[in-house]
Amino acid sequence: MAKMPTICIVDVTNRDGVQTSRLGLAKLEKTMINIYLNEMGIHQSEFGFPYTYHEMNYIRANLALAECGELRPIILSGWCPMRENEIALAFTTGIRHVNLSLSTSGQMTRGKFGGRVVRCPEEDASKPNLLDMMRTGVGRARELGAVMIGVNAEDASRTDREFLLRFAGAAKEAGADRFRYCDTLGYDDPLTIYENCRALAEEIGLPLELHCHNDLGMAVACSVAGAKGAVDGGVDAYINTAVNGMGERAGNADLVSVILAIKKSSGLEDQYALDERVDLSKAWQLAKYVSYAFGVPIPVNQVGVGDNAFAHESGIHADGALKDRRNYELYSFEELGRGEPEFIDTGRQITVGEYSGIKGFRDVYGRLAIEFHDDEEARQILELARFANVHTQKPLTNSELRFIAKYPDLARQIMTMTPPAPDG
Repeated sequence: MAKMPTICIVDVTNRDGVQTSRLGLAKLEKTMINIYLNEMGIHQSEFGFPYTYHEMNYIRANLALAECGELRPIILSGWCPMRENEIALAFTTGIRHVNLSLSTSGQMTRGKFGGRVVRCPEEDASKPNLLDMMRTGVGRARELGAVMIGVNAEDASRTDREFLLRFAGAAKEAGADRFRYCDTLGYDDPLTIYENCRALAEEIGLPLELHCHNDLGMAVACSVAGAKGAVDGGVDAYINTAVNGMGERAGNADLVSVILAIKKSSGLEDQYALDERVDLSKAWQLAKYVSYAFGVPIPVNQVGVGDNAFAHESGIHADGALKDRRNYELYSFEELGRGEPEFIDTGRQITVGEYSGIKGFRDVYGRLAIEFHDDEEARQILELARFANVHTQKPLTNSELRFIAKYPDLARQIMTMTPPAPDG
């Protein structure tokens, strides 16, 4: 009997989440998110833009963390536009997994390229066309050593199916390993994305990624429905998520919501195979850290991790939950890593910041049970902690302090950004 296709998670918090307008993450914070995602058993982190100069040290340092086992088995992948110069620059960082993106809808081809590019040669053989641009990009990435290449159809949901199938088929022929269906504007509904993804799976046969935005409030529903279509069509599905639903405009599909939908909903529970490494008990600490790093509070009614996710007040509900939590709770808070007491120090506090001294610094690290060989080592880590506070512009968390002490050289690299010299 053939093995049932699997649904895996590709988290894009460090790529699409950081594109949230007026918000952002420091490179150290992005690194910590990769570590948390790895601990949670997430298959892949699309961890940044490797062709962007300010990302390059962070990219290289995180790849080094993968080499030494700290970021393993999670796959670290980059995102890149389908342009040869950016692709070549991206591979100077050492990445081996990449998604290459190109708009495919008529609207975006006209509206973004302004008549300079056509979708296929039949439209105008004298102009560059999307099919050839994609073939060239995939070939170039493979020449440069790519192990996994995903081809992204930006605005796939507004692309006519005939051309979408042709584009995906050409991607497969060019050597792509996956095809990413992008509902870039959140235009799809669960029924249309199911039909489109099943057609792609059955007719093309490439594993499918689902990248859905939340402009109409259906990102999670569409992601799960698209994955169902892919699996029903016989291929593996890779759902793109962002922690706490961060992302451009109304955001991306929320990581925890997607996992819970696959594990607990009536049409998916025990019927579709979620990557068995996913550990939902790590969800709570990850959601809290990402909220802190972005400076965006978790909504009180956020699925699984909001303050009210397990709160009951009305008489009938409280009575039912007390008798048997399954009366009014579809899953337990313990499954998400919640329920442990959290202690807040209301007395004297010594913190580490950009102006800290050695005595206070050693007190903080002592409470973390971290010891230094000598004063010189302590002063070196203190200096890094000072820079880290400037870098993040907020008090350092215990996990950040531990990381700096454990990997001082990589922490230094992550926080170092050198603008390129002007041409000429």
